[in-house]
Amino acid sequence: MKAFLIKGDYADKRQGRQVFTIEMAAVDEAAVREKALSTLGSQHKLRRWEINIAEVSEMKPEDVKNHVVQYQIGV
Repeated sequence: MKAFLIKGDYADKRQGRQVFTIEMAAVDEAAVREKALSTLGSQHKLRRWEINIAEVSEMKPEDVKNHVVQYQIGV
């Protein structure tokens, strides 16, 4: 597993566009994009077309701050 930093925004009914940054662990970039769409969609009741992923970048293991992601990548 690798750690990724996902940046983007999504449509919010009250505030217009809501910016987000998420750390996630996955096998590759395609898997982390799918996981981000699934997670944001279920947590905020969004459809995939309402979520805009602007950037996906791989993180160094020592830069990961999320404890769950640290555990998943074996740090």
